[in-house]
Amino acid sequence: MVQPLPPTTVDAAPATTAVTAPPAIDPATTAQYEMPDFARRSLASVGPVTSGNGGFDTAAFGDADGQYVETLMRRLSAPLPSRWLSILLRRALVSRVDTPRRTNGADFAAERSWLLLRMGESNAARAVAQSVDTNNYTPKLFQVAMNAALAAGDPAGLCPLVSGAMRYAPSRGWTMAQAMCAGLSGNPAQAGPLIATAKRRGVASGIDMLLAQKVVGAGAQGRQAVTIEWNGVDQLTAWRFGLAMATGVTVPDELYATAGPQVRYWQALSPSVALGNRLVPAEAAAGQGVLSNAALVDIYAAAANDDDVQSAASATATDLQTAYVDRNPDARLTAMRQLWGGANARPTYARLVLTARAAARMNPALGKADADHLVASMLSAGMDRTAARWLGTVPVGSDAWAMIMLSDPDTYRRLSYGDLASYTGGEGDSALKQRMLFAGLAGLGRLSQGDIERAAQSLNVRIGAENAWTRALDRAARDGQPGTVVLLAAIGMQAASWKDIPPEALYRIVGALRGVGLDGEARMIAAEAIARA
Repeated sequence: MVQPLPPTTVDAAPATTAVTAPPAIDPATTAQYEMPDFARRSLASVGPVTSGNGGFDTAAFGDADGQYVETLMRRLSAPLPSRWLSILLRRALVSRVDTPRRTNGADFAAERSWLLLRMGESNAARAVAQSVDTNNYTPKLFQVAMNAALAAGDPAGLCPLVSGAMRYAPSRGWTMAQAMCAGLSGNPAQAGPLIATAKRRGVASGIDMLLAQKVVGAGAQGRQAVTIEWNGVDQLTAWRFGLAMATGVTVPDELYATAGPQVRYWQALSPSVALGNRLVPAEAAAGQGVLSNAALVDIYAAAANDDDVQSAASATATDLQTAYVDRNPDARLTAMRQLWGGANARPTYARLVLTARAAARMNPALGKADADHLVASMLSAGMDRTAARWLGTVPVGSDAWAMIMLSDPDTYRRLSYGDLASYTGGEGDSALKQRMLFAGLAGLGRLSQGDIERAAQSLNVRIGAENAWTRALDRAARDGQPGTVVLLAAIGMQAASWKDIPPEALYRIVGALRGVGLDGEARMIAAEAIARA
């Protein structure tokens, strides 16, 4: 069975779909293309981002079995604890890649879109679903596409799919979508009877029906006002979230606790949410990799000029402005400390992302006392060469030194066992971080074979242990399949936090990523382990 999708129907019961071949569609009974032949998109290669725009090469999955790849996606528990692996996984999933053998291109797009939704990437999930022409949709893709549109707060995105979905994948959600789309198209005379019929047949009731009616009223000539009350609602579903976002209805904070963390990331991406309500989810999304440093800074910059934002958020925006643009380096550093929670506090990773480019402006000689946080902040946004400038300033054996040793793209020398032994572990779990540093350096090839064996024994890191996962990862790397390698890397990093990830897994992941040419991402993941363990 396909992993249960978020509820797309108007009740709270999840839907499941059997993994079966989609029913044959008779071209004579379907709407024909209105586009010329050259504009039609093939299912042989699907995805919105080409390799020229930062995506993977079309052969990213090589000769991998399509059903095997889909199973990996379906079994992957998201979100992941690593920001950088999440970013890399998103890049793999949105890339225009060749459809692997033994799978349908539309179903392959559905699995990719569904995984992106579980990661919190609502906009990316919608883009992947929309990269398939509508008359090529399968029942699975119809189901996922509804979830993607709702997660993006875009019920109008359902309208091109309604007729096909009602024919090949009917459900109560699509019945309600018929009425909403009639209203959004400025045809309330058609929407009204459809809503009445849905009520009479028990298709929807309560908050689900009211939200649908509010969408209908938002269309041209809707001429109806619907008041939404959340009293008695004890579950936030994709239906309720999506229609609330589309109509500007505020979802109570306590309802977000009934859904997974990815729904907060959907909220951060929704332009209909008031700035004051977006700041907390936006920080969470930035720590996860859903939002970039630039996007998070832009949200705070907009909040600084919003009179409706609370005073605490305004103070944060003011500190951020000081950290970025004040002419006095001491004032900038003081503002960053304030953003990190105080001089002696360990900042959240999201706040390190927030200050990344402010940290990059600091003179190493002036920021030596805060080097661990400053270097971690820079690397959270991928500024590896900027961080490497601090190498002569930071103490050997510190967290900052360890992160630079892992992330420096221009280092050509191997470290010795003595260099590794000088690392004290810094903040956090020092024993785990020592093992993570060893795993990262070994995976990156920055230790000699003799030192790897010696350190593996002294730190009790069984880098030579094999299991089904390590063999699959090695095979994918050997076959030159970066897409499969990224998926398997994510499989190996399913944990609640970095503290739960074995150093042996980090060693395998970093080595496999290097093996398929993803050296930069491998270095960033290894450095992130030091910052967050």
